[in-house]
Amino acid sequence: MTKSQKREFKFFTVPQWQEEQDYLRQRHREGWRFSHVRGLAYHFEPCVPEDVVYQLDFNPEGRAHKEEYIQMFQDCGWEYLQDFAGYSYFRKPVAAMAGGEEEIFCDKASRLEMQHRVLQTKILPLLAIFLCIVLPQIFLQNSQLLVGVYTVITVCYFTFLLHFAWKYWALRQT
Repeated sequence: MTKSQKREFKFFTVPQWQEEQDYLRQRHREGWRFSHVRGLAYHFEPCVPEDVVYQLDFNPEGRAHKEEYIQMFQDCGWEYLQDFAGYSYFRKPVAAMAGGEEEIFCDKASRLEMQHRVLQTKILPLLAIFLCIVLPQIFLQNSQLLVGVYTVITVCYFTFLLHFAWKYWALRQT
């Protein structure tokens, strides 16, 4: 990484995809164009400040037919950036948008469908792992320290699960 590049460490949970999009958009407005993400490290390059919309899509089927999937977005003017943690990253300058701000999701139903895909492929498997592996450990451990650790993990996981459920429910209600 050269001095003209910037790296920021940021953590977004699965249901925080909109916050992540807003974060990337704000950095671009400040003159830092997103180049890629690895782990918690977001990499940026200097650019002319511009209002650019960033969009994330979670579509495992799209990754199976990657060329067609990317071409579909490019045909609509979206630049494909990368795939990370199951999400595909796209961006498009607001100036290139016809009639105001665009999103890759044209309606509420398509946003809900993406959230449903996230639920099926990320949240439910984590819940199964949690219920089968982590939760029983609370009752099987003799060590107070380990019971405490597993209890903290349980509280964190349920907080995360409730956060996702709340976001999903809020999206359904709008």
